[in-house]
Amino acid sequence: MRLNSIFTAYQVKDMQKRWVEQKVQDLAEIEELRQALKIDAVLARLLVGRGVNSFEKARDFFRPTLEHLHDPFGMKDMDLAVARIETAIANHENILVYGDYDVDGTTSVALVYSFFKKYHSAIDFYIPDRYKEGYGISSQGIDYASEHGFTLIIALDCGIKSIDKIDYANSMGIDFIICDHHLPGDTLPAAFAVLDPKRADCEYPYKELSGCGIGFKLIQAYSQKNNIPLSDIFCYLDLVAVSIASDIVPVTGENRVLAWYGLKKLNDDPCKGLSALMNLSGRRENFTITDVVFTIGPRINAAGRIDDAKHAVNLLIAETEEIALEKGQVINIKNTERKEHDSTITEQALALIAADPQLISRKTTVVYNQEWHKGVIGIVASRLTEKYYRPTIVMTLSNGHAAGSARSVLGFDLYEALSECSDLLEQFGGHKYAAGLTMKTENIPAFQQRFEEVVSRSIPDELLVQAISIDAEIELSSIDPKFYRILKQFEPFGPQNMAPIFLSRNVYTYGSASTVGGKHLKMTIRQDKQTFFNCIGFGLGDHLPLINSGIPFDICYTIEENTWMDKTSLQLNIKGIRTLQTA
Repeated sequence: MRLNSIFTAYQVKDMQKRWVEQKVQDLAEIEELRQALKIDAVLARLLVGRGVNSFEKARDFFRPTLEHLHDPFGMKDMDLAVARIETAIANHENILVYGDYDVDGTTSVALVYSFFKKYHSAIDFYIPDRYKEGYGISSQGIDYASEHGFTLIIALDCGIKSIDKIDYANSMGIDFIICDHHLPGDTLPAAFAVLDPKRADCEYPYKELSGCGIGFKLIQAYSQKNNIPLSDIFCYLDLVAVSIASDIVPVTGENRVLAWYGLKKLNDDPCKGLSALMNLSGRRENFTITDVVFTIGPRINAAGRIDDAKHAVNLLIAETEEIALEKGQVINIKNTERKEHDSTITEQALALIAADPQLISRKTTVVYNQEWHKGVIGIVASRLTEKYYRPTIVMTLSNGHAAGSARSVLGFDLYEALSECSDLLEQFGGHKYAAGLTMKTENIPAFQQRFEEVVSRSIPDELLVQAISIDAEIELSSIDPKFYRILKQFEPFGPQNMAPIFLSRNVYTYGSASTVGGKHLKMTIRQDKQTFFNCIGFGLGDHLPLINSGIPFDICYTIEENTWMDKTSLQLNIKGIRTLQTA
């Protein structure tokens, strides 16, 4: 009876996630690559799944070099952009570097400003106020440029849809160079130059650069044209890596090269500002993409969420450790405030949902509280999506309207759903998985109902259950130092090059499992009499009764190194657990 109760409780818990095993690719292609590289067939399968299906591609994948970077002049309008900057410098014009208030925008501004400051003193930067000006190019920013005599604005991580704002700047005699990576509309703004690999007439071979990556290509092009050693720009790759990680762009192609060298720079010799943030985070070495996402990125973002993103740029361009530490401490305080707002609002939102049976039963979450801090509603929307795993919108009062941040689940087009509710909205924008919107407060009830109707009729039930994508099934005995040494060379991991998740069946605990930190599962497992692995399962403490019952179970997991008391060993990071009764 006790085991039946365990199975029932466990099944409810485990069914929150679907295990999806990836289909095996062309077996002949996998075998050919395995023989060419003399590696395990599972590793060959992982490579083929990433589009690495030849010896030459594998060489480039495992040994990225800066020579793999594309010619920046292959980007449409790059020649115009460089020529305009050369003219501005030659004529002693005032140049304004303009960027968005998030991590990608502030790292972009820091990179471009720091580089051109070496060659031109009449240069400054501008970050719009999140609350007063909103996202992208603002009329206030253009007015600021006009009032202070700026005749050239280099816009980073924004501007590709700012048609009316660019027209306004043109009418005031201000030229724009737009460096953006977002998808353009049907009409491009009438800027002096528009750098965006996603514009339809741009033949640049890699389309997924971050905004900071576009800024890097600009200074790369300027350096090539003006015989500046490229080694002089590689010092900015740590900023590029931080932008790649925080903006969640694919870690493939040119981004993978930039991220690989950027992480090396970050770990070996970071700029003063990033070094300060790393120290303040309590972590100083072996930073990965994931570490950047959870430690550096939130701190930089906190400046614009809670106060002014100019603090982040001033930190990132700091030239001394003393200034960097001072600026870093300010940002660290803002990050603490951000976390407090985040925690409080998340608790309030969860309580709001829990108190309303209708909200619990819906396929969407739409919540509103006029007192919530606008700077963190996007984070709260992500938290609620993790909890209930359905399209989610969190709104608060801003400038007399309800302002919201929306998040989706994997596979569902949030932007299309919002489009069907556009008559109830003042404005909205974003993409498939994240968006922002504003509406009149009196429209909130009607919007809640319409959004629920639209999503309910268009989302398959399976998309409302979070999936774990499993790359391959393996025996624990196949995990040895050579296997992991090659697997580690798949790094840096990130979107479209995620850490592989493996499946192993019929494993047992060796000794007793336990919980740590109240909710995390810690155990040693075996699959045969010789192979043992220590495991950690974050947030999986509820599985402890089942694990200690002595029955076999399946696990899916990533493989990582764990260092304890100066001893490093392989560890399995458990993502899911199931038995035959719950499969």
